[in-house]
Amino acid sequence: MKYEDLISSIRTPIFSKTDVILAGGKIFDYQLTRWVKKGYLLKLKNGIYAFNKDYEKIKGEEVASALYQPSYLSLESALSSYGFIPEMVYSYVSVTAKINRAFDNKFGHFIYRHVKSELFWGYREIKTDAGRYLIAEPEKALLDYLYLNLSKINSESDFENLRFNEDRLSETLDKEKFSRYLQAFEIKKLKRWADRCLP
Repeated sequence: MKYEDLISSIRTPIFSKTDVILAGGKIFDYQLTRWVKKGYLLKLKNGIYAFNKDYEKIKGEEVASALYQPSYLSLESALSSYGFIPEMVYSYVSVTAKINRAFDNKFGHFIYRHVKSELFWGYREIKTDAGRYLIAEPEKALLDYLYLNLSKINSESDFENLRFNEDRLSETLDKEKFSRYLQAFEIKKLKRWADRCLP
């Protein structure tokens, strides 16, 4: 396969070796390595690449969804996106039903934290100019965060240190949905601190 053939057979900025095979192409690792060295491709991780010509179009969120599947953006990334926490988040933090992982590439630092497969829900798809990504709904992002940090929240001051923006929580959270999602976790300690997030 020539590089021109790759461009004509793959229409998305991010692709995997499997995508090439499904498109009817035949590609070898040495070809991909050569094209990375020449600057045609960016290696995101083993088996997943992006076209360098599309670098400006690609969002880190799209990379986060492509790197490790199944996963969806949540935790600090989603909380910052919804304005629930004041901090700027410099990593892309996602939830996965698989084991914890982390990756680094030209688009940034990507962190994946494990939740039980029974809790892998409550996200939506965002379509972009160059692709798509998955992000937790506001209610689920908040519950994911409390759930995965529960061991660190043992007092009122611990909760205050999370520095949630109460006004944004009040404006954004759907109380009925939040309560329904909370029940699915079935954790008494989680309920105590989650209830504090509601006005």
